[in-house]
Amino acid sequence: MNGTLHEELKTLLGEQQGPCLSLFMPTFRTGTESQQNQIRLKNLLRGAEEKVLAAGLRPQEVKEFLEPALTLTTNVLFWRRQSDGLALFRSRDRFRTFTLPEVFDEALTVGERFHVRPLLPLLQEDRRFYILALSQKELRLLEGTCQNVREIEIESVPKSLAEALQYDESEKQVRFRTGSPGGGGMAMVSGHGGVAEDAKDNLLKYFRMIDRALHELIEDEQAPLVLAGVDYLFPIYREVNTFPRLIEGGIAGNPKGVSAEALHRSALKIVTPLFQRAENDAVALYRQSSGTGLTSADIGEIVPASVHGRVGSLFVAVGRQRWGKFNPETGTAALHRQAEEGSEDLLEIAAIQTFLNGGSVFILSPERMPDASDLIAVFRY
Repeated sequence: MNGTLHEELKTLLGEQQGPCLSLFMPTFRTGTESQQNQIRLKNLLRGAEEKVLAAGLRPQEVKEFLEPALTLTTNVLFWRRQSDGLALFRSRDRFRTFTLPEVFDEALTVGERFHVRPLLPLLQEDRRFYILALSQKELRLLEGTCQNVREIEIESVPKSLAEALQYDESEKQVRFRTGSPGGGGMAMVSGHGGVAEDAKDNLLKYFRMIDRALHELIEDEQAPLVLAGVDYLFPIYREVNTFPRLIEGGIAGNPKGVSAEALHRSALKIVTPLFQRAENDAVALYRQSSGTGLTSADIGEIVPASVHGRVGSLFVAVGRQRWGKFNPETGTAALHRQAEEGSEDLLEIAAIQTFLNGGSVFILSPERMPDASDLIAVFRY
């Protein structure tokens, strides 16, 4: 979802022409297991057909409704671009798929609105990060979480310095030498004079292109960005960087040929302290604010507050559900003892509304929750 997550969620959670089909499944990127991706989707869509029929569509309408999803089962290019999980959403007027660095359990629902509970970990902006890997012949952008990583295509930027500058060696009589002994990486440019300055100018031009492209892709993100490359590239890139969440330091060494998983492991060592700090700060604020009226563990109070933008920080226990119904007309949330017709997961509603209104969402294991509750909020006012 990268930079469009906020707007995509707004769209998915807006009014839809039902029924709304939500489908989640794990996917494999490579190997023999990847051949099961299409089969898994076909099987899930067979189950979807029955549910959509039960929702009131006629057989011909069901066929037309599911057709966009069914075409994916034979789309070879689509399956070559998979990550760890696939999310698919379909209503009468909307069809959307996401390949994400999250492993989803198989899930299929058909209802009046889209089910987005499995996306909750992605709402936790400061638990996601990006890796920008720079080398002479390869440019990569990776999106990572604490568990997974995936590569994001940067279509608007040349994939190498030579391509970016439309470099013609024979015309310019230029030779290349490596930038650091044994380090590989972006080649420094050498010609008939002004060696270092010419090289730096070329790098600055290329890096400005990359910086502009990043703003198009992830400008609305709160997630940090980690550089990977030969040491001397870091200060040059920082000269043109305008992305506010670029982390100091980076992953030193030529990233060309380094697997996404290896880069992910190195980046985690850099970003984990930042993630923990944000969580610790939020917990400390909760402790400090307790007893002032600015905190609550009352779901009936938190859900309406999240809808109205009052929640600054929200703690949600992973794996828990609290069923009920939110009435937007009265602004009240009613709890149900168990799931029944029309029930909604109120924890999901609170998390999504907090995120959409600019609050911070922390998805924690029950034992890491600040207090013994499935839902805890710190109010802005």
